[in-house]
Amino acid sequence: MATEPASFDKLTKLIEQIIARPDSEAFRDPVPWEELGLIDYPQIVKQPMDLGTVLTYLKANKYATIHAAIDDVRLIWTNCQAYNSDGSDFYVLAAEFSKRFEEKVAKLLADSGLKPAATQVLPPSTVGLNDTEPTPTERQDFARFLFRIGKEELGKVVTVLDDKSPQALTKNAAEDEVEINVDFIVPRVFHELNHYVTNLVQGGNKMGNKFVADMKK
Repeated sequence: MATEPASFDKLTKLIEQIIARPDSEAFRDPVPWEELGLIDYPQIVKQPMDLGTVLTYLKANKYATIHAAIDDVRLIWTNCQAYNSDGSDFYVLAAEFSKRFEEKVAKLLADSGLKPAATQVLPPSTVGLNDTEPTPTERQDFARFLFRIGKEELGKVVTVLDDKSPQALTKNAAEDEVEINVDFIVPRVFHELNHYVTNLVQGGNKMGNKFVADMKK
């Protein structure tokens, strides 16, 4: 059951406002990938989500915390960007909705006296389930893929590492640079981020960042 009724009510109204926007049509319902012939969609998007489903869950009090609901909304934009190429209409639209949503939800949480949740690139049900030590090849591929994703997405990777595996980051304030030490990422966090980054690359995301991925020997 909902433990923060006021914030849940505000988020419900926010989702309803987003759904009412004419340009939100692509995010209102589950993607009909079979109907559209998008045969690779299930391989790229592991946990589909849409605004209608989030709204239904909210009204049925299925979210234990407000942050779980917020993460599901974030998943909508992340899924869209993972599947569509950087610069495409859908990719840009998802980025715009994501930006507006983060601005509004930050105010919602502040007004409700709640702290913002840590950025999460995968839903709670799938995060941290794999503690298997990554192979050297997996780590090398991950390091290579970091140079192929956008600055915003790389920022999410850094935020997750800072929260869940800070030993993998070396910060150089003087040069405004963050070094990602791939070998120091703990296994469960590595697999979470590797899944996220691989989906982005498969979706055609482009390079563009000032961060350094460094394999420590």
